[in-house]
Amino acid sequence: MKFNIKDVAKKAEVSISTVSRVINESKVVRPETQKKVIKAIEELGYKPNAIARSLKVKNTKTIGIMIPDISNQFYPEVVRGVEDIANMYNYNIFLCNTDLDDEKEMQYFDALAEKQVDGIIFMGNIVSEELYSKIKFYNIPLVLIGADYEDLPSVTINNTEAAYTVVKYLIEKGHKRIGMITGKKHDPVTGVTRLKGYKDALKESGLLFDEELIIEGGYRFKSGYEAAKRLLELENKPTAIFVANDEMALGVTRLALEMNIKVPEDLAIIGFDNIDMSQKFYPALTTVAQPMYEMGAIGMRVLTKILKDEPIDTNKVLLNYSLIERESS
Repeated sequence: MKFNIKDVAKKAEVSISTVSRVINESKVVRPETQKKVIKAIEELGYKPNAIARSLKVKNTKTIGIMIPDISNQFYPEVVRGVEDIANMYNYNIFLCNTDLDDEKEMQYFDALAEKQVDGIIFMGNIVSEELYSKIKFYNIPLVLIGADYEDLPSVTINNTEAAYTVVKYLIEKGHKRIGMITGKKHDPVTGVTRLKGYKDALKESGLLFDEELIIEGGYRFKSGYEAAKRLLELENKPTAIFVANDEMALGVTRLALEMNIKVPEDLAIIGFDNIDMSQKFYPALTTVAQPMYEMGAIGMRVLTKILKDEPIDTNKVLLNYSLIERESS
């Protein structure tokens, strides 16, 4: 019977990543733990594979990409940018779709650590404390795209400023009662920074912040549809809705059409991201355009510089955004 690294981890009663570190002769493994793993390896007759053997040279020419939702049109375009630059530098890609599941995210990170990828591109807005601890513990070079956290290198836009721009635009159009559908409240980008931009614009314009106009969304079409239903059932309905991503905004537009609400005459709708579908839907969606491909390409370029110990101008890259005005506003 041929045993694998999981069998060794089970027999030694340690994690797979710990077995990998023992194989790699890492100094972070305690001596007693190392003895347990070596004993399990010997008893099972486990033979490390080619990737494990390559650990000693610390170079597998592989990059892990972690994304929260492959079905969201924002991420494939960013991945394309990452992959094009990775191919230029002869890196292979491991793509991990976490499905917005924290546990799955941890499992994938451990799996990438086990495979000893040279670096990781992490997409998505939320970096949990647990994940941050893992990143620091494994010391795997990592670049965030579309997010920012602590001292980790990142490529993003100024989300607060972009949201402020949207709301000021709506106010200048004459809207005084503006609803917002955010991402998760603990999400530092779609749930915090974009909401802050919304609040800043209201305050500067002398408009009162009304908590009932803020609905927490779940990033997908259905959550936008359901959140819009709550807003449009209010006695004092909003005349405009700012939505933290385009997919949810399309759900808002769908509900408005079903309710025979004229867009934009009776309800203006603005999304965020400028995914491909935003201009194909009717009415075409006004939205904030993020440079998705460039974010991926630049993020991967930053990672290659880190891997090659090349100097980088800054580890916090802010790219430009633009408000694309279409039929929905």
